[in-house]
Amino acid sequence: MQKYIVVNQPEKWNFSIENISVISSQDYLTKPEFSLLKKARVFNLCKDYNYQSKGYYVSLLAEARGHLAIPTVKNIVDLKTLKLVRIVSDEFDDIIQQSFKNIKSKEFILSIYFGQNVAQKYKELSSIFYKHFQVPFFRIKFNFTTKWNIQSVKVISESEIPEEHIESVYQFANEYFSKKRYDTLKLTQSDFDLAILVNPQDPAPPSNPKGLKKFIEVAEKLNIYAEIIEPKDLSRLSSFDALLIRQSTEVNNEAYAFARKAQQEGIALVDYPDAILKCCNKVFMAEALQNAHINTPKTSIVHKDNLDKVVKHTGLPCVLKAPDSTFSFGVKKAKTLDEFYSLATNMLKESELIIAQEFCPSDFDWRIGIIDGEAFFACKYYMAKGHWQIYNWKANKKDDQDGNADCLSIDEVPKKVLKIALKSAKLVGDGLLGIDIKVIDNKPMVIEINDNPNIDFGVEDRFYGDLVYSKILLALKKRLD
Repeated sequence: MQKYIVVNQPEKWNFSIENISVISSQDYLTKPEFSLLKKARVFNLCKDYNYQSKGYYVSLLAEARGHLAIPTVKNIVDLKTLKLVRIVSDEFDDIIQQSFKNIKSKEFILSIYFGQNVAQKYKELSSIFYKHFQVPFFRIKFNFTTKWNIQSVKVISESEIPEEHIESVYQFANEYFSKKRYDTLKLTQSDFDLAILVNPQDPAPPSNPKGLKKFIEVAEKLNIYAEIIEPKDLSRLSSFDALLIRQSTEVNNEAYAFARKAQQEGIALVDYPDAILKCCNKVFMAEALQNAHINTPKTSIVHKDNLDKVVKHTGLPCVLKAPDSTFSFGVKKAKTLDEFYSLATNMLKESELIIAQEFCPSDFDWRIGIIDGEAFFACKYYMAKGHWQIYNWKANKKDDQDGNADCLSIDEVPKKVLKIALKSAKLVGDGLLGIDIKVIDNKPMVIEINDNPNIDFGVEDRFYGDLVYSKILLALKKRLD
């Protein structure tokens, strides 16, 4: 797609941007070569967007020609309606108040250039305003009474940018125009708005980047608007209809806070807070599996008073698990009695109870993916190279950190494996679950019940493809219906 920056006077345009042509508003409005273009993205940087001005008509005709314009005519009109600006800003009033809490004066002007401000501390607020109004250069004047309020909004031209801001604006322009995608609000009416929670610093994310991209692509096909949000976006959650958690879940991290807020506000979600509480605690799961008479490796709940009895039940070697261990973090193997006492004693300093399990070596573990009580993918996860677990975080090479995986049809899963998986899922209830199962001596046994199983592009979706993503998205839609 061809890209054009449209300005009043190109000769005064000092920014040099690769792969983008700078043209005059007069040329864009009057030359046939532009009216006949089938596909184009138009960045309207005219100095004036007043009604029936050149700037106004550039965006208006871009829409008529089927070109993608920033800003759109709707953006231009919205920004000139102060009442609407205030209504929109009420959605993120908390961020406004937080951003300006240390300002001593009664007035403040926020200048936004390509969605950024020269001060890093106003980056988030500038980005939010830009996503709503899409105007390249504008200023918002705030005043303080009992709290900070918007007093006025003004679109500015390049010539009105202060000299001390120019260098930063050059940088923002280059960053902005080098992007392949631009922050625009959806123009079509979707069935519902979905927030996908992702933590960029997650050491073991449950979906890889291509998997997240697939969620968004499949959502679009299902007429669902999907947007990636981060832990800092909790205040924005109320503006969505549904939440899909795609960051590692723990009781004490942001994922649980998002799940609780979603539940309290009637937002459809995957997964429920109860699922996080249950699955993130190995002690709970050990007790629940035992009470449900579901086969597991020999398991003991370990505390300071029963250390001498544990190994008699589990044997050696045995596996020790912290209650909140995930992705093989906090999981240790004791080969000798001395090693057992050393590891268990250290782990009990962090938790009153831990888990000890019989060591059951196998070439692979089954992972049965279940959504709302229905199996929808099946994988064999093989052990990491030269290691006894699927993940080996101490491996020298990244490629050796995890083992290979095969993805199969549900019909290829042994019936007794599928049966124990579905029975185990009932202990947690509806939601997205991954049941890990070993088969030892032709007998299946449950190793883990995961509330936030991996959905990685090229792994869990290898057999069923887009169906894996659509099953989860349609489960969210069903919650709303």
